[in-house]
Amino acid sequence: MHRPHFFRLCYFVTTVLLLGLSGTVRAESPQTFLDEYRQAAKAQSPGFKGFAATTGESFYKNKHGGDWSCASCHTDNPAATGKHAVTGKVIQPISPNANPERFSDAAKVNKWFKRNCNDVLKRECTAEEKGNVLTYLMAVK
Repeated sequence: MHRPHFFRLCYFVTTVLLLGLSGTVRAESPQTFLDEYRQAAKAQSPGFKGFAATTGESFYKNKHGGDWSCASCHTDNPAATGKHAVTGKVIQPISPNANPERFSDAAKVNKWFKRNCNDVLKRECTAEEKGNVLTYLMAVK
C-alpha cells in the first residue's frame, strides 16, 4: 500500500470512529437521572404517583435504624460542604444547585448511590428512594 493511501485510510477510519462515538455521548443532568428513576419506579411499582421532596428530605435526614444518615456526612444542609463521618475527608455540596458537578456523570452517580445506600440502609436504594432524595436535593438552593 502506498503511503498516501494509507494515511487517507487512517484519516477516514479515525473520522468515522469519532463521528460514531460523538453520537453516543449524552449530556447528563439531575433531570436526566430523575427521569430514569421515574421510569424505573413505575416499572417496580404500578401504583407509583411521583416523587416528593418532603419524602426525600425525611429519607436524607433519618438513620433508618443504623448509625448513619445521608446527613451524617453531607450535613443537614445539602448545599453546604460536608465531611465523611469516619475519614474526615471533605465532601463538596451534594445539592446540584450548589455544586453543578453533582449528578452529571452516570458512573459517579451509580457508584455513590450504591455505596452510600449500602452504608445507610445496608442495601441498595430503590428507584423511588433515589428519586425522592434527588427531588429534595434539586429543591435545595
